[in-house]
Amino acid sequence: MTSTRRDIRAVIFDMDGLMLDTEPIYKVAWQAASAELGYVLDNAFYARFVGRPNHDCERDLVEQFGPAFPLERFRARWPELWKAEAAARGIRRKDGLLELLEFLERRGIPIAVATSTEAGDAAFTLRSAELDGCFRIVVTGDEVAHGKPAPDIYLEAARRLGIDPAACLALEDSEAGILAASRAGMVALLIPDGATPSATAVRVASRVLQSLAEVPGTIPALHRKRKRPAV
Repeated sequence: MTSTRRDIRAVIFDMDGLMLDTEPIYKVAWQAASAELGYVLDNAFYARFVGRPNHDCERDLVEQFGPAFPLERFRARWPELWKAEAAARGIRRKDGLLELLEFLERRGIPIAVATSTEAGDAAFTLRSAELDGCFRIVVTGDEVAHGKPAPDIYLEAARRLGIDPAACLALEDSEAGILAASRAGMVALLIPDGATPSATAVRVASRVLQSLAEVPGTIPALHRKRKRPAV
């Protein structure tokens, strides 16, 4: 582990599970779509998908269930179920999110979103959570060559912000996401979405917090201890 001291000049947010309580909705939709097609997507296998882009998860589905798995029907069905579930449940913002956004705005710290969700679904999600006007820069999983845990999406967010990745703070809830942010050379805070984080995620994270409400108090202290980027 190495330590450096530096200013944070931008903050990049993951979306699902970090800002918004959407992971349970995805889980219901993917499991229900699989069940309708005659396949059982259990909780343990679904856990592998969290934080990763859809095309990687679809590849895992085909590897798990075999080439007979009707991928095109699955792709068409799960978004329908997701939107129905989101409409029924609503999309809850995580505690501390609005306060954190206000904190960053008052200090003139630019922000962006780096989400594995594809552009259309990300726009729907942010709009449904009444956050669509909060972020000028949103980088989505279909806009980069390699999804999380590769660093591409965070490097692209930093490029659009016009800020060195080393001066960016990334906020993540998943192992794939925290690996991506660390590999991009960013200070990476892990805020787990309920489940106990893996040993790998904890090792890679600059810090582990309990909620977004803790982030404002952490930023001044980040001048700046961080862990060596993951390899």
